[in-house]
Amino acid sequence: MLEKNVTPMLAQYHRIKNEYPDALVLYRLGDFYEMFYEDAYTGARDLNIALTRKKVGKSQYIPMCGIPYHAADSYISRLVSKGHKVAI
Repeated sequence: MLEKNVTPMLAQYHRIKNEYPDALVLYRLGDFYEMFYEDAYTGARDLNIALTRKKVGKSQYIPMCGIPYHAADSYISRLVSKGHKVAI
């Protein structure tokens, strides 16, 4: 999961994910909470939202999906109702 030469943002995300490995981590970036890697696949599937990708190198991408921060409560409720733990 950890790429070489990650950005400070991704390094912070990895530290948080390591603290909460059994939770879907919602990481705030601007007006969105983003999920990355396996969390993105799960979030996109269970919330029926678009799975996209984030560029992390010259030609390297990681899976990503996001939800608007102002609507996070309803999305989080949906994830919890499907049995997921969520870390913000």
